[in-house]
Amino acid sequence: MKRTGARAHKTWLLFLLAAALAVGAPAPSSHGRVPEGEAPAGPQAPPGAPADHAADPAAGARLYQAACAACHGADGTGMPRTIVGFEEPLPDFTDCSFATREPDADWLAVMHDGGPARGFARMMPAFGAALSEEELVLVLAHVRTLCASDDWPRGELNLPRPLVTEKAYPEDELVYSATVAAEGPGAIENELVYEKRFGPRNQLEIALPFGWRERGSGRDPADWDGGLGDLAIGVKRALWHDLDRGSILSVTGEVILPTGDQDEGFGKGFTVFEPFVAFGQILPADGFLHLQAGLEIPIGEKDANDEAFWRAAVGKSFTEGRWGRTWSPMVELLGARELAGGEPVHWDAVPQFQVTLNTRQHVMANLGVRIPLDDSDRDAEVLVYLLWDWFDGGFLEGW
Repeated sequence: MKRTGARAHKTWLLFLLAAALAVGAPAPSSHGRVPEGEAPAGPQAPPGAPADHAADPAAGARLYQAACAACHGADGTGMPRTIVGFEEPLPDFTDCSFATREPDADWLAVMHDGGPARGFARMMPAFGAALSEEELVLVLAHVRTLCASDDWPRGELNLPRPLVTEKAYPEDELVYSATVAAEGPGAIENELVYEKRFGPRNQLEIALPFGWRERGSGRDPADWDGGLGDLAIGVKRALWHDLDRGSILSVTGEVILPTGDQDEGFGKGFTVFEPFVAFGQILPADGFLHLQAGLEIPIGEKDANDEAFWRAAVGKSFTEGRWGRTWSPMVELLGARELAGGEPVHWDAVPQFQVTLNTRQHVMANLGVRIPLDDSDRDAEVLVYLLWDWFDGGFLEGW
């Protein structure tokens, strides 16, 4: 049965709402950059500093030794607490697992405005009044050399996470996502995703879906059925990354186990193997692109067809002021087709926006609408997630 005009109108209202929320985000300066026409904050080089830092490769090391080594140590491993005189633990800049995760903009925010710029302790002072921005960049360039391995993808390649398309960057995250039916019978599908990075390029992922479906009028709790879905376990590996090109490519293998109740609509009743590749690309002017393609291969189920899927997400990030909240409006295009004769290709669009919620920017939310483009019998859905990058601190830290 075709969707009525009223239902189609409701879908477009949802689309316009999501677009309005995305476009309504503030349009401040680019993340971590000096707005055009403005001078960098802080005084110029101190007396005795080289006039042309760019021509002096050792300038960053000398500035580090003068301004940072008293606390962070000459080798970047941090001075003992008995010497610095405070209990706050100091980071180890030679630890690549720590030193490579954050982009330059986050490092510069803390160096320029001090620890509170990202919700850290005031023991990290602000150097924006003591060193010019050019000097801070030189110091950071030296700090980047203290990690001796190039195997770790840099934090700049950790692009904003879309609602559906998988990103290529390996992460330590806990994500709660929900999908709510905007039309038709009521349904709420939830998923908890735990991601644990191991080694420079690898990530373990465990996804536990659960939800509720309406089976009556929906007015009474008894009219809803709930249950667990099919548990998924996957391993991702970044095959290639190049910061100069702004690119990262990874491959993932995922096994979806039949742990859900098939009779109640919470599981497929058979195991599925899902291999896919994911690609991330930094675009000019703080833009970004995600690409993903893969297969769903049923195991031991003759009546189920293999399915191919392909996904793309493109967006742009805006930052409030120089170091503030980041808004990332984006749109996804999703395609899928069962690999059997006569099966149609299904297309969906997902306009959405991600926003960082706290000062440390390790807690984020995303809201969007999934709109079928090809089949009027499929209903629109509202999608949302709450993301916690737990490597950067506790959920309640850094607000």
